[in-house]
Amino acid sequence: MREFSEQEVVRREKVEEIKKVCNPYPERYEITHRLKDAAQLEDETQGVRVAGRIVFMRKMGKLSFIKIRDIEADLQLSIKIDVVGDERYNFFKDSFDLGDFIGAEGEIFTTHTGEKTLRASSFEFLGKALRPLPEKFHGLTDIEQKYRQRYTDLIMNEESRRVFLGRSKLYAFIHDYLGKNGFLQVETPILQNAVCGASAKPFYTHHNALDIECNLRIAPETYLKQCIAGGFDRVYEVAKCFRNEGMDAEHLQEFTQVEWYASYWNFEDNIKFYQNFIKNLLLELVGTTTLEYQGHTLDFGKENWNRINYVEKMTEVFGFDFLNIEDPNELKDKIVEKGLFSYNDLEEYKSLSQIIDFCYKRKVRENIIEPTIIYNYPAVLIPLARRNDEDPKRIDVFQVLAAKTELCKAYSELVNPITQREAFLEQLKAKEQGDDETMDLDETFLSAMEQGMPPISGLGFGIDRLMMIIYNQPSIRDVVLFPLMRPLDK
Repeated sequence: MREFSEQEVVRREKVEEIKKVCNPYPERYEITHRLKDAAQLEDETQGVRVAGRIVFMRKMGKLSFIKIRDIEADLQLSIKIDVVGDERYNFFKDSFDLGDFIGAEGEIFTTHTGEKTLRASSFEFLGKALRPLPEKFHGLTDIEQKYRQRYTDLIMNEESRRVFLGRSKLYAFIHDYLGKNGFLQVETPILQNAVCGASAKPFYTHHNALDIECNLRIAPETYLKQCIAGGFDRVYEVAKCFRNEGMDAEHLQEFTQVEWYASYWNFEDNIKFYQNFIKNLLLELVGTTTLEYQGHTLDFGKENWNRINYVEKMTEVFGFDFLNIEDPNELKDKIVEKGLFSYNDLEEYKSLSQIIDFCYKRKVRENIIEPTIIYNYPAVLIPLARRNDEDPKRIDVFQVLAAKTELCKAYSELVNPITQREAFLEQLKAKEQGDDETMDLDETFLSAMEQGMPPISGLGFGIDRLMMIIYNQPSIRDVVLFPLMRPLDK
C-alpha cells in the first residue's frame, strides 16, 4: 500500500470529523439548474439549487467565496456567516477542501466585478476528495499523467473539457444528420472469424465456448454490406475497431470508425454528401468552416475542393506505367532504377499494394495541405472496391486529405461476387508474398453478395483523426479520453 502525503492524511482525518455532522458521501442531491444555466439567470432569482466540484476557495472571517465546476461551466458561490449561521459557516471552513463536492441553494446576484454568483442560504457536503488537486497555477502539465489521469485533466484543463465536450457533440451530430438523411444505425460484431474490411494486422483471441480462434474487428464494412443485401437501403455504424499496428501521433490500436453505406449511390454521390456533412458538422461544433491546424489554415467551406487523380499522379511520380506490373520485385527494381527510393527503403514492403502505398505516402500525401479529394486508385490497393467500367485495373475510390492527414476513404462498392472472389484470391497471393495486412477469403460475405446486392457506395472515417483537425490537437491521444498506456511497473 502506498504512503499517503501529508495533505492526504489530513483529508482522511477530516472524513471522520465530517461523519459527526453528516454523511461525507451522501446518496443524492436535487438540483434545479446546471451551472451554465444558473449563470444565465436574472439577478434575484430565488430557490436556485446547484452542485459541483470546488476548484477555487477564498475563506475569510465572515464571508467566503468558492468556485464550483462541472464539465460545461464554472459558477461562483458566496457563503456568508450572517446567512448560513455560525455553526454551518464554521463547518464549511473546517471541512471543505479544493476538490470536494458541494451542493448549495440560494439567490442569484451579480458582484461588483460583474460575476454571476449564487448567494448560498444553505449548502450540503456531497463528497470528500481524498487526493488534492494539482497546484492551481500550473494545473496538469505532465503529458503522460494527463493520459493516465484523464479525470484530473478534465477537472483542471479548460482545453481538455472543450475537446471532449466537442466529441460528445460530434456523436450527437452524426446520429442526427445521418438519421435525417435516411440512414439507419446498426451494430455489427466485434468478435469475428475472418479478417476482412481493411488492410491491417488484426488482434487475435480465443473463444472458449465455441473453441475457435477469433479476431477483433478491423472494420465493420462486410457486415454493413450484408445489411444492404438484407434490405437496408442506407445503413451506418459508429464502430470500435482494432488494428495491431504501430503507434504514432495519428494512430492507436483501438479507434472509433464511422462507416455508412447507401444503396444506388456511386462514389461521386458520396463526395457530395461528405462535403455537406463536414461543412454542417464544423458549423455545429465550432461555428466556422475554416480551421487552424498546427500552423495551417484549412478551408472546408469551398464549393469545389482540390482534386488529384491518384493513378495519373503516381504515374508522374514513378515515370512509368505501374499498373501493368504484377511482380513486386520488378516494381521495386524500377523504383530504385528511377532513384526514388533505395532497396533498403522498400525492404519491409512485400506486395504491390504495400509498395505503391508507401511511395504515395512519401511522395504525394506529404505535400497535401488544403482539403483535397484523391480519386481514381489502382485496383490492387482495395479488393472491396468496384472496378472502373473503362479500366478494371482502376477502382472508383476517393479519399479526402487535409494537412497531410487522411480524413475519410470511400468508394463505389464491388458487388460482383465473381470479381470479388478473384480479388480475395489475389489477397491470398499477397499474403504468400509476405504481406501480413491482407484480408482473408470471407465465404460468409461472398454468400451474401451471391444473394444479390444493388449498386452501393460506402464511406468510412476515423472520429479520432477528425477530432484532431477540428480542435487543433497535435496527438490522437489528446482526443481519446482513455488511451491505452503501458503499465507503470513495466
